Amino acid sequence: MNVRKISISIFLWLISFILWGQNLPTKSKRAEKYFIEARKEYTLGNSVQAELLLKKTIKIDKNFLAAYFLTATIKEELGYPLAAIEYYKKGLAINPDAAPTGYYYLAKVYLSQGMYTEAQVTFTKCLSFINISPRVRKESEFQLKNCLFALKAIQNPLAFKLKNLGVNINTKESEYFPTLTVDNQFLLFTRRISSQKKYVQEDFFGADKLNDSLWQESFSMVELNTPFNEGAASLSADGKTLVFTACENYGEYGDERKGYGSCDLFFARKIGNHWSKPINMGAPINTSNWESQPSLSANGKSLYFIRAKKKLQGHSDIYRSDLDENGFWKTPVKLNSNINTSKDELSVFIHPDNQTLYFSSKGHIGMGETDIYLSRWKEETQDWGEAINLGYPINTYKDENSILVSPDGNLAYFASDRPEGFGELDLYSFQLPKQLQPEKITYLKGKVFDAQTQEVLSATFDLIDIETGKQLLNSDSDSSNGSFLLTLQLGKNYLLNVSLPGYLFYSDQFLLQNAFSNQKPFLKNIPLQPIGINQKVILKNIFFKTGQSELQNNSEIELGKLISFLNDNPKVHIEIQGHTDTIGTDEYNLNLSIERAKSVYNFLIEHEIPAERLSYKGLGYLQPVEENDTEEGRAQNRRTEFVVTQI
Repeated sequence: MNVRKISISIFLWLISFILWGQNLPTKSKRAEKYFIEARKEYTLGNSVQAELLLKKTIKIDKNFLAAYFLTATIKEELGYPLAAIEYYKKGLAINPDAAPTGYYYLAKVYLSQGMYTEAQVTFTKCLSFINISPRVRKESEFQLKNCLFALKAIQNPLAFKLKNLGVNINTKESEYFPTLTVDNQFLLFTRRISSQKKYVQEDFFGADKLNDSLWQESFSMVELNTPFNEGAASLSADGKTLVFTACENYGEYGDERKGYGSCDLFFARKIGNHWSKPINMGAPINTSNWESQPSLSANGKSLYFIRAKKKLQGHSDIYRSDLDENGFWKTPVKLNSNINTSKDELSVFIHPDNQTLYFSSKGHIGMGETDIYLSRWKEETQDWGEAINLGYPINTYKDENSILVSPDGNLAYFASDRPEGFGELDLYSFQLPKQLQPEKITYLKGKVFDAQTQEVLSATFDLIDIETGKQLLNSDSDSSNGSFLLTLQLGKNYLLNVSLPGYLFYSDQFLLQNAFSNQKPFLKNIPLQPIGINQKVILKNIFFKTGQSELQNNSEIELGKLISFLNDNPKVHIEIQGHTDTIGTDEYNLNLSIERAKSVYNFLIEHEIPAERLSYKGLGYLQPVEENDTEEGRAQNRRTEFVVTQI
């Protein structure tokens, strides 16, 4: 429903209350004539002409209540809220009990201007009438709670200092809907482009990080932009996948941009320095409804987005779809009532921690219009917790939305049309208070290459939670440059396996279970060894209790990778080797290393790897990979590995 239809419905509703129980609103035929003409002009969209006729009406009959309310409606619609307030007040002063709903609309204007005390008093007055409709009563009670919340929030403001992202990002045009890679090195956003012909379209622009506080000059994403609109995008953590919104069903540009109706979600892949042609995500993500404002989880397995009945109209909610085991998107599910309300929810953002959801809503208690909230994932319920208002002055009496929180959780970004900006909407950042920050994360970044030829490789990455055995991510390094980037949430232990046919797999671990503060990123290139005689792999995720040789249960993930490798390469024979540190006697360490190697050997045989392809050996502490004078070095030396003996 557009603004004019809303205004007309407001007016007609008010008039029904004014005329209830009365034969005529005025005794003057001339005043009635002007009023009827004004009402006609207003319904035709001629608000200025209607206002002139209403002035004549009021001049003839200063007690013509309906004329004051229609004038107030027009003033508000034309952008003069303070004048609207005066006309509502004058109308209500004529007969304070004639139109109880008038107090509701007066209070709404107060609220729209941040005049919370006046709005509180006026909503309370509206609720004192018995004969108001259930809808007005329910809405007045809700907005009264907003007034009380806002007054308290203003008395307890958060530390808040906005910083414009600068001339390299912002222009006289509008910039909005920012999205970042998890290493915080690339920013993508939407810019509204206008021309002398006043044609307006939306395009994508990108910018690389210059230093900790500045961005390089932004550039057009020419491979993604078209003569039509592109906007509201979400980058994957590694910057290799883009999900975005396109609203035109323009088949003439190519079948890949055809839509299902209204707005749809599309995706594109980045290979090297080039983007693929965007493709409609299809059913069940897209429908004949309005799908927009996507947010892709850091592991690429979940997609959050907004769905509404019609483009920019009707009720909108936040939905989520997950990838199934075959890589297809499941039927989207609407998030729970802690998130979605009977009013609009917009601008969803799932932080790379995958535990903190930021979104905008009109349906939760707040400052009166669209506010920004957060919700945290609850492990005990496996669902989203209560919505928390970000508070004042992040939220104000105006509409706030489109928030983006940096991967480290310290900075938040959003668009605002503040007067000190470069033009219309500009992108700003601000320090996010600690109580509103997401969980801490870090990342692993590097390249995969052939250990012998140095040729870059596109290898498969499996990131697994060691404690639960759950696969958190399955992705590939870039085929053109071998690059990869993986998000790691603090407080968890991870197993990493990197594999490629024809190569020995790479095993690693990231033990972050006790890391709850800032953790520096892991910058690590990964050389893969071609399968060959005497090539070895350290199995970093084989676990034993101190001084014991029995395999712990969480070793089975790594052993499963080894079994898969042996099944995929049936001609490969290996020797399992056990190693220890120098703590203890020579005999003790040798026997322990033999028994540990034997445990792995036995496990493989139990899982149908032929014994003739296997052997085992214990080497005690004779082949250290680090010095034994530190705990870290000794931990590296206590290891299990295998060596290729035949191919």
